[in-house]
Amino acid sequence: MADDGDVLGRINELVDAEHALRERYRRGELTTEVEHSQLRSLEVQLDQCWDLLRQRRARVAAGQDPDAAEVRPAGEVEGYLS
Repeated sequence: MADDGDVLGRINELVDAEHALRERYRRGELTTEVEHSQLRSLEVQLDQCWDLLRQRRARVAAGQDPDAAEVRPAGEVEGYLS
């Protein structure tokens, strides 16, 4: 199971990918459609990572095993925004 450092590392990778995507779009290397589609995918993955990190930290605070936290489905994580 990934630890908090692994999850934060993945978050940083996704943020870097988002910045690279926006730069490629700015340079005209991607269409708006492609940029929006890929950006949406990155945003969902980021939301899942942040949710996992919050779950892990809440489990630690409650005296539970943080490794029991699991990545939740995109639909569930994205539903929090509604």
